[in-house]
Amino acid sequence: MTVLFIIVILLIALLFLFNSLKHKLISVNFPVQEQTDETKVLKGEFSILTYNIAGLPQGISAAKTARKEAITEIGEKISAFDIVNVQEDFNYNHSLYAKNEHVYRTNHKGKIPIGDGLNTLSHFPILSFQRIPWRHCSGPDCWTVKGFSLTQIQLVPGIIIDVYNVHANSSDVARAVRARRENFRQLAAFINEHSKDKPLIVMGDFNAHYAYKKENLYEFIESTGLTDGWVNFLRNDEFPKIIPKFVAEHMLSLTNDSESLDKVFFRNSEHLKFQPRKYHIESSLFTNANNEPLSDHLAVSMQFDWELTYDSLKQAQQSKPVLEQKILAEV
Repeated sequence: MTVLFIIVILLIALLFLFNSLKHKLISVNFPVQEQTDETKVLKGEFSILTYNIAGLPQGISAAKTARKEAITEIGEKISAFDIVNVQEDFNYNHSLYAKNEHVYRTNHKGKIPIGDGLNTLSHFPILSFQRIPWRHCSGPDCWTVKGFSLTQIQLVPGIIIDVYNVHANSSDVARAVRARRENFRQLAAFINEHSKDKPLIVMGDFNAHYAYKKENLYEFIESTGLTDGWVNFLRNDEFPKIIPKFVAEHMLSLTNDSESLDKVFFRNSEHLKFQPRKYHIESSLFTNANNEPLSDHLAVSMQFDWELTYDSLKQAQQSKPVLEQKILAEV
């Protein structure tokens, strides 16, 4: 009995001792992995196009060629570009998509006056899409729901860019210019709220020129941190000067040296950088067999190289999908 009592006392003492030392007994000190300065670079490329396709009904469209046939041809030819924004895709969307080869295409909203005419087509996956109507308009622009759209596009798994499609209020009369200025302020506020610090492509029919003193394009650029692709690539970041009695060139006579209403903007993020490789006014591609233009606008294209630089340890902790992608060259 005495022996049993002693054993019980010893067991209780051991339990108390184990409890007091439990943390030291079961915790393990792993060696801390040193964070090195090693960086990895992922690279890729893509082409983009913005095109006002003049999809108003035959008879009221400003384009001279037969709309159904012309837009069918447009849909086929834009397949050569990776990401395409179209404006005025109103009444002939079925024709636009009939021979088009893009795997990812946004759903058509409808004909006038219901539709906004904005659609995005892509060879890269479209992850999300939303349409935002303008709060201000004037004249004929109020007859349909114009605005802008935001498409999230995945270049490769883990690398996503925000792509905006824009069709601003037209005309240079005072009321129309005021509405357009408010369009750009609305767009800038949306970008700053929903795409903060993200890599961006913003392209479309801006209906505005830097040379026209009443525009607020400079304000738009400064407030969003965007870079104009034409100004950056072909003009070494030199903007056109304001012309007191500005008269725009005819839209079908533009060259690469001309300022177009149809603009491409881009913005880098901390790790993802865009490098323009080409800017081109597509004056010859979008013509029919008779060499007639397929729209009353000339499409604008750009090509970009992109590069993602990241610290291998930090990126593994924060964005694992980037490390899992297998498509890009890794150097």
